Amino acid sequence: MQAIVEFLIEEPLLLLFIVSGLGYLLGNIKVKGISLGVAAVLFVGLAFGALSPDMHLPPVIVDLGLIIFVYTIGLSSGPGFFASFRRKGLRDNSFVFLMLILAALLTAGFSFALNLKATVAAGMYAGSLTNTPALAGILETIARNAPVDQLETVAAEPVIGYSVAYPMGVIGLLLAVYTMQRVFKIDYKAEAKTLRQYNIVEQDLYTRTVLISNPSAIGVPVSELFRRHEWDVVLSRIRREGELALTTGDTIFNAGDEVTLIGTPEEVDRAVAGLGRPSGEQLELDRSEYDFRRIFVSNHDIAGRSLNELDLPRAYGAIVSRVRRGDIDLLARGDTVLELGDRARVVARRTDMPRITALFGDSYKALSEVNLLTLSFGLALGVLIGLIPIPLPGGVVITLGMAGGPLLVGLVLGAVRRTRGLVWTIPYSANLTLRQIGLSMLLAGIGIRSGYTFLTNFTASGGLQVFFAGAFITLLIAFLTLIIGYKVLKVPFGMLTGMLAGLGTQPAALGFGLQQADNELPNLGYALVFPVATITKVIVAQLLLIILS
Repeated sequence: MQAIVEFLIEEPLLLLFIVSGLGYLLGNIKVKGISLGVAAVLFVGLAFGALSPDMHLPPVIVDLGLIIFVYTIGLSSGPGFFASFRRKGLRDNSFVFLMLILAALLTAGFSFALNLKATVAAGMYAGSLTNTPALAGILETIARNAPVDQLETVAAEPVIGYSVAYPMGVIGLLLAVYTMQRVFKIDYKAEAKTLRQYNIVEQDLYTRTVLISNPSAIGVPVSELFRRHEWDVVLSRIRREGELALTTGDTIFNAGDEVTLIGTPEEVDRAVAGLGRPSGEQLELDRSEYDFRRIFVSNHDIAGRSLNELDLPRAYGAIVSRVRRGDIDLLARGDTVLELGDRARVVARRTDMPRITALFGDSYKALSEVNLLTLSFGLALGVLIGLIPIPLPGGVVITLGMAGGPLLVGLVLGAVRRTRGLVWTIPYSANLTLRQIGLSMLLAGIGIRSGYTFLTNFTASGGLQVFFAGAFITLLIAFLTLIIGYKVLKVPFGMLTGMLAGLGTQPAALGFGLQQADNELPNLGYALVFPVATITKVIVAQLLLIILS
């Protein structure tokens, strides 16, 4: 056994792969429908680290994992994060911010009441809210300030607080959601319909052909009709005197024209009533001249551009009727922004399809590739921002660190999407892959480095006290968030479960919320508050460490 331990000490990369693989295996084991997910890598790392005080990974691996993880989160969350402030995002983020401050006050109270070390208490704060970047920020602060001869021992203490509080940090969120959805008798499907306009739930799109007969629709440009009635539909083909063409904003209807409408049933029915009456024809089935197909968006030149910018009807004689993003079909509007990995349903003449396919890219291979220029530049900028010292009253100086800096840059670049020829976003599948790899490296590094000290110092550091204090903080914050958010702020419960997962920056809680809601509403809430919650916890955790010390 000792020979194996010494071999793993000498081969840290092999150790990383073993810990990550076993962590993934353990994380997929479900008990009552609940699993640890990738967080299990941390606990496997602790087990391996406990075998020897010399067992550790090179620090650069841990830093690299953290940077990649938070940066990719920022890129994917950026558009939704800034767009949310046009709705009630400021209010909801302020609410989450206050909940995190309350958690910090509770942590400080337990620190004094239980005589906990500042390092352990700060780690407990990060663990009860399951935030690995916050723990990384604490460890960075310790590395800058702790005496060299005490660094190893002191750096392990936050991990003890984090690791002991973490399990209930996960389970507590799930218990709160499960309990309150029953208390409030939540109807997730009804709530989802109220937020259909945000394109976060599957739209039941269907196609219908209308015969133009309403006098108010005759002789008026289509753009004017949409301005008057605010129809949320797409007009596709038009047949006039036996000739097929595409409908555009400049099209003027004549009596007897037949037009294809695409949208949700209620919106299509409303538009049909305004245009005339249903036709017995199905123009969408006529593929003799105009055809349709799904085309992958893999061309970086059009990613991040709206359909209005591309002006497909004028430039290519084509229209996009719907866009499939992930597993959701979205109605294609003029302001719809195409993202890498989207599948656009295009209607055009058969002879024009090759040109349009070339424009969109339609390459599976390209979707799995990452632009290393923009990725490297974004990561470098994030590291630089994280190193900037932020002076606070009383002579205290903190930094956003390797967690906050890349996250902030990722949010901004994700929202900007592109700068001239540079596309900052990366394909959805590539983003998820990089994110999981980064998080695995981070959790494995932290666990292995702290396993031995965790084992030897658990009892001396008040392990049981930390467990119960962390559980109290998690449960109180979770239940207060759900009760106040639903009853006072009137946030739809499905969205609120995502906000709670974002407050805890907990993918397991998000997955549970998605499973319960059976729609994408929790994702909206998660993207809305995740960035603010992460940055807040990174900063507050460091402040707790400094103040309690």
